[in-house]
Amino acid sequence: MFLPSQGWPLSPPPIHPDLLAASPSPQFPSASYLTSLGSRPENGRCITKLENMGFRVGQGLIERFTKDTARFKDELDIMKFICKDFWTTVFKKQIDNLRTNHQGIYVLQDNKFRLLTQMSAGKQYLEHASKYLAFTCGLIRGGLSNLGIKSIVTAEVSSMPACKFQVMIQKL
Repeated sequence: MFLPSQGWPLSPPPIHPDLLAASPSPQFPSASYLTSLGSRPENGRCITKLENMGFRVGQGLIERFTKDTARFKDELDIMKFICKDFWTTVFKKQIDNLRTNHQGIYVLQDNKFRLLTQMSAGKQYLEHASKYLAFTCGLIRGGLSNLGIKSIVTAEVSSMPACKFQVMIQKL
């Protein structure tokens, strides 16, 4: 079990206690687990599992965070909540940039994403970044799902530790 006094050798920093309490596992998957994902043929399945874990945690967190919040007016209002309140509670900072085309596509940019700051800025780690972002993609998708928005969330890293999450709203 992770103790806050222990360091994270080459793995992500600890996640906010509310996230840990709502998570089915006591901590975010360790760096050794994530590193071993790349050597297995079922790498895609493991990333899917991480994304599904994030989905469940996102659903629980949104339920907890919005219980005393007034109803949201529209989709944009929900996305602003995700970028400000939700992101601040989980990662202790707001999203740096939110863009939309007003047709159901939103891009959330975090210039110093906490789960990537411990990794080297070299290009050799870019291929491993998707493993660290799968959980967060699920977190966003699960939160939006509990707010009544079906979506597809993808992540992209062009230079460490900055990343972009693209949220495509699925119209019913």
